[in-house]
Amino acid sequence: MIVVRLEHVYKDYLLGEQKVQALKDITLSIDVGVFLAIAGPSGSGKTTLLNLIGCIDTPTKGTIFLNGEDVSRKTSDELADLRAHSVGFVFQTFNLLPVLSAAENVEYPLLVRRDISKVERRRRTKSFLERVGLERFAEHRPNQLSGGQRQRVAIARALAIGPAIVLADEPTANLDHTTGSDVLLLMREINRDLGTTFIFSTHDQRVMAMADKVITIEDGELREGR
Repeated sequence: MIVVRLEHVYKDYLLGEQKVQALKDITLSIDVGVFLAIAGPSGSGKTTLLNLIGCIDTPTKGTIFLNGEDVSRKTSDELADLRAHSVGFVFQTFNLLPVLSAAENVEYPLLVRRDISKVERRRRTKSFLERVGLERFAEHRPNQLSGGQRQRVAIARALAIGPAIVLADEPTANLDHTTGSDVLLLMREINRDLGTTFIFSTHDQRVMAMADKVITIEDGELREGR
């Protein structure tokens, strides 16, 4: 089964009065349950591609399908609703709210979900903190956690919504080598155990070595992958 499909996708931006073509004629299918790395140099378009897949942005031209649904021309409110239900995010800088505890950060994206009761929110929060090995740190705030622990909280938060895909933008970039490797192994384990699709934007050779599939993007165009 295919979870994401892009057909002849272009993305342009205006830089002053100059048009910059960030992506050029991208056609790509991503299977359910894959552990996928999108590699490329800085400025190649890989983060732009991740943002389109994650419904943060819309294409200038072309069509994007998420779980078979055309998301290319949806409104910002419709895209926000899609993200709340279908897309988890793990960022390079963790993006945790500093005034909230680890548990509250995990629960936070569930607060907008009217289909999830308070009891279910708490159950998911507890379950996914346990899944990433941080149940003892549930009441700690981000400044009381190490970088690796903060990234584990971010992974639990991404998983708590029950996403079709988790998008990870350079998730090991701010971690030391050992911690980065531990976080990658955790995500790979979750991918295998839960069947969650993971899509990485990365420079990290360890991510590429671990991935089921690697695609390379240069100057906004897809190159050969494996």
